[in-house]
Amino acid sequence: MLKWYEKNANNNDVVISSRVRLARNLETYHFPSKLTKEIASRIVHEVEDIVLKASSSHYFERMDMEALSPLDKVAMVERHVVSPNFVQSSIPTGLILSEDESLSIMINEEDHLRIQSISNGFNLEEALQNANHIDDLLEEKITYAYDERMGYLTACPTNVGTGLRASYMIHVPALETTGKLQFILEAIGKFGLTVRGIYGEGSQGRGSVFQISNQVTLGHSEEEIIENLTSVTNQIVEQERSLRKKLLSEKRMQFEDAVYRSYGALTYARILSSNEAMTLLSDMKLGYELGILNFEHTEPINIYGLMTCIQPANLQKEMKRELKIEERDMARATFIRQNLPKIKT
Repeated sequence: MLKWYEKNANNNDVVISSRVRLARNLETYHFPSKLTKEIASRIVHEVEDIVLKASSSHYFERMDMEALSPLDKVAMVERHVVSPNFVQSSIPTGLILSEDESLSIMINEEDHLRIQSISNGFNLEEALQNANHIDDLLEEKITYAYDERMGYLTACPTNVGTGLRASYMIHVPALETTGKLQFILEAIGKFGLTVRGIYGEGSQGRGSVFQISNQVTLGHSEEEIIENLTSVTNQIVEQERSLRKKLLSEKRMQFEDAVYRSYGALTYARILSSNEAMTLLSDMKLGYELGILNFEHTEPINIYGLMTCIQPANLQKEMKRELKIEERDMARATFIRQNLPKIKT
């Protein structure tokens, strides 16, 4: 089965993916930061048993986090399966994962449960529906920490209420190149939203890929959070598309030259760092979506899938061994050359 990032979506020229995370805690236990290892382990087994017995509509696999290597864990962070905080936890943790990696339940992250659902493209409604399905399954067997006045109780005050953190992963090279993204970053806080890097809080945007998400949940319904985030993201999408057309109209030759130079570097380079490769692939993605690059491949080209595969940990898993930085950069260039779609002549 293809992973979620390997599938093509019809509307992912700007919005690569949509993600929902629900933070939940069990009523009978302290928050994870106050748990002993014994109690944390008990929660892991309790939740795993409930999910694996109750999940009839989705295929889930229990991942033994203690058995995974550090490389395996970082690779899952790169694929957005788990959060960076989750793999650094000092107490026992658990992970339940669907076959296509679009649904996951992190046990003992910042909260006892983080239910995560990812959908390809501009499709937050589907992500929310899938996350709520898992939430409902669990709530039939588990009593959550809940206050009638405040809503779901969570370790971080910004998640109290619905416990919902929704986000879109966006590709905005035109806004970033023209400097207009900075204005958006400064203005977006007024709407209760924030823009983060490709791996969320504390990370940087790479290859013009960023995440936009809600900051707080208290006092807002799930519908209000989704509507507000989608409305603002729609405006960003329209600005990005408008700028792309303007740049193509006013500076077509310079635009085409930059796209073909990037494609040429990807085709012939023997050494590529992760950051350089992300920038070149971003140019190629833009050129493909604007019709500058036409490939022999008749199916839609999934360039974000290639971006995911060339990240340091996933690349080493592909090579089936750990690599030094210099070896990795050479392996990355080789991998891209072997998997780059050919231009139609």
